[in-house]
Amino acid sequence: MGDVVALLIPIVAVAGFFSWMIVITITKAQNARLRVEAAAPAAGDREEVLAAVEELRHEVAELAERVDFTERLLSKVRGAEQLKP
Repeated sequence: MGDVVALLIPIVAVAGFFSWMIVITITKAQNARLRVEAAAPAAGDREEVLAAVEELRHEVAELAERVDFTERLLSKVRGAEQLKP
């Protein structure tokens, strides 16, 4: 009986150590995940960001139209200048 207890003591000690390390690792991973979730914007913030992006897209489309219009005007002026003898 004494030999069995002497054999179980190091086994239990090593198993306890590794169990403790696994618990610490899982706890660190959960804490990191919670920090990331807390840092992520809330649903309302996402809606605001999406609205701002949509507004920027609209403004860029308007600017593209203005550039096209200006290019057409410049090409007409240049075309008219080339026609003059």
